Amino acid sequence: MRITGGKARGKMLLFPSGSKERPTTDFLREALFNLTGSLNEKTFLDLFAGSGSVGLEAASREARQIVLVENNQKLAGVIRKNIPNGLQDGRLTIMATDVAFALRDLFRKQCSFDIIFADPPYHRGLVAVTLELLGKYPVLAKGGILVMQHSVKEPIPETVLGIFHRTDQRKYGENALTFFKMERE
Repeated sequence: MRITGGKARGKMLLFPSGSKERPTTDFLREALFNLTGSLNEKTFLDLFAGSGSVGLEAASREARQIVLVENNQKLAGVIRKNIPNGLQDGRLTIMATDVAFALRDLFRKQCSFDIIFADPPYHRGLVAVTLELLGKYPVLAKGGILVMQHSVKEPIPETVLGIFHRTDQRKYGENALTFFKMERE
């Protein structure tokens, strides 16, 4: 696993062996960033960050501010180890806590993000929970994009809670990337 683009391109990333979680593949990350376009000066929130590969890729591709949320303390430690020297410039924040607490805290601090990427563990009902939390704590900036990575076996509705509407969905084997925008901006 490596960073696929930007100034840290080629940097190898660690992922603990024996972990129940699965990392976002290089191919899927490259597809994600090809679809989102330039990250220059954008803010990026990575929920269920795992090894940090998606958030670190966003930093490598010049996102202005990146917040990575990972509840598993071992994986949060892996994220810290994975930060390339060239990206240790204060743009990255790691929140080693659960997504509900992190979103509530970010909302209270009036943070907003141009791109939110969420990759909850598959087949645990966390896609719906995550969407509900994002509706309760609206940290998606006006005009922003929410991208949910999920199993193709987990159906995603066209509209969620009357807040988010699906704008695109791409399937890659067993994985899907579903793109949302706010219903009312």
